[in-house]
Amino acid sequence: MYTIYDHNREAWDELARQQIPLARPAGEKEFAKPQFIINPSGWVDFEVRGLRVLCLAAGGGKHSALFAAAGAETTVVDISPAMLELDRRLAAERGLKVNIVEASMDNLSALPLAHFDLVVQPVSTCYVPAVAPVYREVARVIAPGGLYISQHKQPVNLQASLRIATVGYPLLEPYYRSGPLPAASAGSALRESGTLEFLHRWDELLGGLCRAGFVIEDTFEPNHGDSAATLGSFGHRCWFMAPYLAIKARRKATAPSGQKLLVR
Repeated sequence: MYTIYDHNREAWDELARQQIPLARPAGEKEFAKPQFIINPSGWVDFEVRGLRVLCLAAGGGKHSALFAAAGAETTVVDISPAMLELDRRLAAERGLKVNIVEASMDNLSALPLAHFDLVVQPVSTCYVPAVAPVYREVARVIAPGGLYISQHKQPVNLQASLRIATVGYPLLEPYYRSGPLPAASAGSALRESGTLEFLHRWDELLGGLCRAGFVIEDTFEPNHGDSAATLGSFGHRCWFMAPYLAIKARRKATAPSGQKLLVR
């Protein structure tokens, strides 16, 4: 039976072949200044050497290679073989050790229990029907006191029209909708062509984290807005609504004696 997961796996394989920006591995610029990718909000102690890091739903040859180059024991999980191949190639070219696992973000049964000190997840929860299973899986594989940094598409970002109207960007999708969103047109800077995406409400994004055993320590809305941008452009739309939300959360319970914690 063909599933949503099969669809998105094939869609991301195709996007990787098209070499969209999200499927372009880190280059000299990123290796010279890796903070932009692995620590954009300033939440991670940059000394990650020896820490066990999971880059979740993060194939594409950026996060895994940069963390590994910084000395972390790095694992990358993604549903797309083509995206993971980019991680594999870059790690080989750079002589880096990266553990590569093909899996969906809401089924991490291949990973050990309470193993990771840090889980980093770029924008990706929109590709699964429910976010709660993702949080439960992260809670299972992260060590007590471990840090979980995730980014998400804000609900209104997925509700609103991608095209400007006379009064801004109208809401086209109901907040309490179910099922995948209508397909996005090719070339959108806010939606990935060919994928199936789902709107997750604030109660699911924030409350779901708490119910999974995490304490939210901070949030951050990356500012992509530009009031002077061309009408209808990515920057102009982001001036009306923040497209993404980053969340810093920590797994509850005291860490085992002697375990290094990422505290800022």
